[in-house]
Amino acid sequence: MDPQPERHCWDDVIGDDERLVATRYRPRPPGRRPALLLVDCYRKVFGDRPQPLADAIEEFPSSCGLAGWSALPHLEALLAAGRAAGVPVLHTTGDARGGVPGGGVTQRAPVPGADDASGLEFVEPLRPRDGEIVVRKSRASAFFGTPLSTWLRDLDVDTLVVAGETTSGCVRATAVDAYSAGYRVVVVEEATFDRSPLSHKMSLFDLSLKYASVLHTARALQVLGAGRG
Repeated sequence: MDPQPERHCWDDVIGDDERLVATRYRPRPPGRRPALLLVDCYRKVFGDRPQPLADAIEEFPSSCGLAGWSALPHLEALLAAGRAAGVPVLHTTGDARGGVPGGGVTQRAPVPGADDASGLEFVEPLRPRDGEIVVRKSRASAFFGTPLSTWLRDLDVDTLVVAGETTSGCVRATAVDAYSAGYRVVVVEEATFDRSPLSHKMSLFDLSLKYASVLHTARALQVLGAGRG
């Protein structure tokens, strides 16, 4: 008897055509030299406390509402596992330094009187430690206009484990560019989040077909726990 297929968050939004298309793709197993990349885990998207999106977005226009808080324990677990295994740990944030060209990461309407740098501080449980790389970016992908690929080559990384936000934006753009640069890519299902549940689910589904292994947290922890074997 064939084993039951693993269940994912997108199962309730895809149809027969999507399931048929999925059979034409093959899995991409992770390699042996992983790094962990946490994408844009800053206060702008979490806010100061758990709130439904409709409330949170009034105070923090970039907020993902409760989705970020649901993902936070999974992000903490990945970070702890990566550190314990001694794999490279990297963090991205927006580049709001004066004089940096390129505009914002997205085309969201500006908030009158808002400081571009406000809210870009990392949330406390995910704050980088000394020795962990911080990638400052001005576009969605962590690879665009940054030395990230060079740093990963220098670190002898062959697999990038990606988590953070938003699934349909910076996570997706980073995962596609990582794949294009020749890395094996793992996107962690419960440790990514978005303002839109539909965008989250369909982005993960599409990434799982074409560019990445979308793994549950428990499996991703195993990938990181294997360290540099």
